[in-house]
Amino acid sequence: MCKTDTNPPIIMWFRQDLRISDNPALCYAVETGKPIILLFIYDIFSAGLREIGAAQKWWLHHSLVSLSKDITTLGNRLVLKRGAAADIIAEVQGQSGADELVWNRRYGEAEQDVDRSIKSNFNGSARSFAGLLLHEPSKTRTGAGGPYRVYTPFWKNLMNAPPPRHPFDRPVQLPKTKHDLAGEHIDHWGFLPTSPNWAEGLREEWRPGEAGAAVRLEKFMSERQQKYDKMRDHPGPDQTSKLSPHLRFGEISPNQLWHASLTAEANLGKNKGAAEKWRQELVWREFSYHLLQEWPDLAGTNFNRNFDRFEWRTDPAGLKAWKQGKTGYPIVDAGMRQLYQTGWMHNRVRMITGSFLVKHLMIDWREGERWFWDSLVDGDPASNPASWQWIAGTGADAAPYFRIFNPMLQSKKFDNSGAYIKKFVPELKNLPPEYLDAPWDAPTQVLETSGVILGRTYPAPIVEHRFARERALNTLNASKEINENE
Repeated sequence: MCKTDTNPPIIMWFRQDLRISDNPALCYAVETGKPIILLFIYDIFSAGLREIGAAQKWWLHHSLVSLSKDITTLGNRLVLKRGAAADIIAEVQGQSGADELVWNRRYGEAEQDVDRSIKSNFNGSARSFAGLLLHEPSKTRTGAGGPYRVYTPFWKNLMNAPPPRHPFDRPVQLPKTKHDLAGEHIDHWGFLPTSPNWAEGLREEWRPGEAGAAVRLEKFMSERQQKYDKMRDHPGPDQTSKLSPHLRFGEISPNQLWHASLTAEANLGKNKGAAEKWRQELVWREFSYHLLQEWPDLAGTNFNRNFDRFEWRTDPAGLKAWKQGKTGYPIVDAGMRQLYQTGWMHNRVRMITGSFLVKHLMIDWREGERWFWDSLVDGDPASNPASWQWIAGTGADAAPYFRIFNPMLQSKKFDNSGAYIKKFVPELKNLPPEYLDAPWDAPTQVLETSGVILGRTYPAPIVEHRFARERALNTLNASKEINENE
């Protein structure tokens, strides 16, 4: 039985954990038996916090609406507020008399500074819990006691560590406080686009919220996981889980995913490697947070400082063409258009488009990271910059800079039928598959029959591949010479 409301309430502060199930901080709040104040703060006022991008705002709007409905069914309400988190927490405590505060940890430097300050100044007990990751990043160390810089030893270390805990049960009731705290309405936060309303494709593709995450997980485990290791790099049939935005906003926990995968693995028969390959991708996310914990300015500074003198090009026209999916390279353009239309991009194509920006156009990886941050519904504060630095060759365990993806070969290997390109670059839909990787190689008659006029109905390549490759390698070699001579 829950205690009566004569007890001081406890504040549960939601952040990157917009779910009821397997929520350690919420579970603790329920176990106290106290009435609970369920609070979400949109904080863009505390120093150093990075404002989320436009696509993430769209997702957050709908995720909070979903969470609010779930909370209502359990007998409570979600209080929404905007402002500096420290000020809001103090205000809510003053109005309610709450003597406890709980949350699940974050790992960005600015976020941790905010949390430490609030914890030290809260008039009562303030506790944090591990609800974002499978393992605490600060506790994973090499044999020498330092942080990991390479993924494979990181993975092996975690496989030898105690297994991730099992998910907590979903509460059946969330006791409500008698205090009628004023909150704001989500519609007043301006998270949804209006003019222009670019979110139609997002609405068609996604169902934000904990229930939407559960549907995605069930579909992946029952239909796709067994083919994941063999098909994950092929964007046309797309055998990926598409759980990344749900995971980014904490609508589902990594522990739920991990143990769902283990359960499904037992039913996969001979192809158990597919399940492990998928879990390795979960651990890539862990590795990214490990890097963020140790190197906080992951989105702004080269992990490999030898690239600080690298001569990136300033190319506004090239950057614009890349953002709009008008580079003249179909696989690159398909990826960039998928991003704009759906707020998401297949991981193989993320690597191809990222490599093109950094190595074909030689534009600073930070420009790409910022565009993805604004455009991705799964724009993660650790995975997004860590992945861009991996692509650029500037990061930890990175693909070397001299590894330059050939867009035509990537297209031929992973989208041989052209299904992906035709879906997102419809002006090429009548072009035979054998020419979709390089339309400029198609005979004139084939182009005419297909209704393709290079430079008019579809762009001619903005840079020639061989030239771009040689330019990138020459610049890299020049940069190496500068570093070696200093």
